[in-house]
Amino acid sequence: MLSRLREMIWADWIWFPEGHGWADLTDHDGKVYPKTQDLWATIPIALCFLVIRQIFERTVATPVASLLGVTDKKRVRASPNPFLESYFCSTSKNPAQSSIEVLSKQSGCSERQVQRWFRRRRNQDRPCKLKKFREASWRFTFYLLAFFAGLAALIDKPWLYDMKQVWEDFPKMPLLPSEYWYYMIELGFYLSLIFSIASDVKRKDFKEQIIHHVATISLISFSWLVNYIRAGTLIMLVHDSSDYFMEAAKMFNYAGWRNTCNIMFTTFAAVFIFTRLVILPFWIIHTTCVYPLSLYRPFLGYYFFNGLMFVLQALHIFWAILILRMVVKFLPGNHIVEDERSDKDESESEDEAGGHEKFQNGHVQNGHTPLNNNHSKRD
Repeated sequence: MLSRLREMIWADWIWFPEGHGWADLTDHDGKVYPKTQDLWATIPIALCFLVIRQIFERTVATPVASLLGVTDKKRVRASPNPFLESYFCSTSKNPAQSSIEVLSKQSGCSERQVQRWFRRRRNQDRPCKLKKFREASWRFTFYLLAFFAGLAALIDKPWLYDMKQVWEDFPKMPLLPSEYWYYMIELGFYLSLIFSIASDVKRKDFKEQIIHHVATISLISFSWLVNYIRAGTLIMLVHDSSDYFMEAAKMFNYAGWRNTCNIMFTTFAAVFIFTRLVILPFWIIHTTCVYPLSLYRPFLGYYFFNGLMFVLQALHIFWAILILRMVVKFLPGNHIVEDERSDKDESESEDEAGGHEKFQNGHVQNGHTPLNNNHSKRD
């Protein structure tokens, strides 16, 4: 029963165009082709990335953070209060003013004390600046090295310049050693992001990041199985080309280097929009979605691969909107760019000075007074 089901799932007509099949990927005459079992190597590679990351963050990222002046602001911890803690964990982390009045009566604290407790408790759960800097520096290092390694692997390949070459002799294109390692390292890295997702900084687009990681892993794995490797290398190169600029902008933002952060973010925005909204859809997706129809009849694997491509493209449009929103805020006032996905600490300055909370329509404005997040340090 299981063997029959396996045969049905991996039938040639599902994953390959008519006249081709898994037999085309059998090694012969010194030519090597991708195999399903090769993907198992990505698991130990992902575990190695996790170990290397811990060493990197301690021995490289932390000293660099100190050199750039990244410091953590001391946070005042919320005093132990089982009643408010239960409400915080089970009901709401940011209660409305009406709820604060009820909690004040039930807990025996003043409304101001309840507001202050929730503010401090929310700040406890937010990642510190040093943690965010270390994470950004790790990703910056990987994306930078991966982009130039991928560029070196593809610089002499004809399909980098003529994308129709992606389908030449498909699926009988032999696997090159550079393609093998490019795939294994990229897939291993994205697996490591899945493994570390519980401890990484959680941003407002957390769900979209999960979808992106799953779609990317699925796309890379599937393209390996059916030998869409030429298209896969182009997709990975395009993705790596902009990400390291964003991570660099984050690093300089945490360090308070306003001008450098703005330059890096502006560069990132330009490269992201050009590569993800122009090159990817109008060159690469056109090559994987439109051009094959002139060569083969559509098959299920064709729909599956391009379906994943459109999921990624939808996420790119979503992130492009966030980027443009940040650019619009950044340009007129010449202020430092803030990542809209990030959670910022809430101020307690008014509590310490004995000021009054500002209310709007009966509610605290985001639980705290607005902050000027610009840093005094300049390049």
